[in-house]
Amino acid sequence: MTSPVSVEWPIANGSSFGTFGELLQGRLQPGNRDFLVTLPIARWSTARFQWQPDQELRVEPPGKRKSLELAARMLRHYGCPGGGTLTLSGDLPEGKGLASSSADLVATARAVARVLGVGMPAATIEGLIRPIEPTDGVMYNGTTAFYHREVRLCARLGPTPPMTIVGVDEGGEIDTVSFNRKEKSFTREETSEYRRLLYSLREAIRNGDVTTIGRVATRSSEMNQRLQHKRLLPGLLEICRKAGALGVAVAHSGTKLGILISASDPDHDKRLARVVDECHHISEEITIDHTLNFTPPGEQSIQSAPSLPVGNSRAICRRG
Repeated sequence: MTSPVSVEWPIANGSSFGTFGELLQGRLQPGNRDFLVTLPIARWSTARFQWQPDQELRVEPPGKRKSLELAARMLRHYGCPGGGTLTLSGDLPEGKGLASSSADLVATARAVARVLGVGMPAATIEGLIRPIEPTDGVMYNGTTAFYHREVRLCARLGPTPPMTIVGVDEGGEIDTVSFNRKEKSFTREETSEYRRLLYSLREAIRNGDVTTIGRVATRSSEMNQRLQHKRLLPGLLEICRKAGALGVAVAHSGTKLGILISASDPDHDKRLARVVDECHHISEEITIDHTLNFTPPGEQSIQSAPSLPVGNSRAICRRG
């Protein structure tokens, strides 16, 4: 426990963006280190923490037990007596692979830190979350390569070029913690390919090369089939090919799949309409998300709460 702090504000908010699955997920050698590359989208989790010195700590909704555990850890660590009410809200459904739990935890860390008046850089958030669960790198603005099982940054890759994501859902929920506890085997050829894909993706993000980003996402989706089979993937790959879209990204440990379309494509609207129409043949509900851009860029925005996104519209399209 650090030296006790005094409460700076009795009520404060924190937020975190979610992700649409991952652009890439696999294992790197040496070290058998599982990693993923985030795909930030304009969906959010927001935490509101009200400190109450004479109350027990509770969370709303009651099922957000991991966030409750994190808030309790922080109060103990910073020597703050009492408890209060932690309220979580947002538009990230659970068990779909949109980093809902990770975003809840990061938003909670930021809200409690503001009440306590302590700094909360991304590396500190990693350390607080590490004992609780495997986590996406949503404490860092921009796209990151992240050792999710270790809750440790691999590399910041930069802002993802603007893309539209037409998403479908296979239904049900997948528990990310249980999924990450399963032992996975990778061949030497696979780990070598994951390293090559990560290098290609790093260069593509640096150069704004959306074609390569789509290619890498598609290959990662295909390689994930033996680990978490997606029955809708073959159909989405065919729709993507016919529409001339960039590629297919999946939630490797979730239920969402999405077709990527470049926002700067002069035929964007026409291509989007075609993809949505074709996707309605395999799914009743279609979501349209947008990758998240951060302003201003730089170290300060990475270590503080997310700045306002450039464009945060999202739509849900239902047949008929």
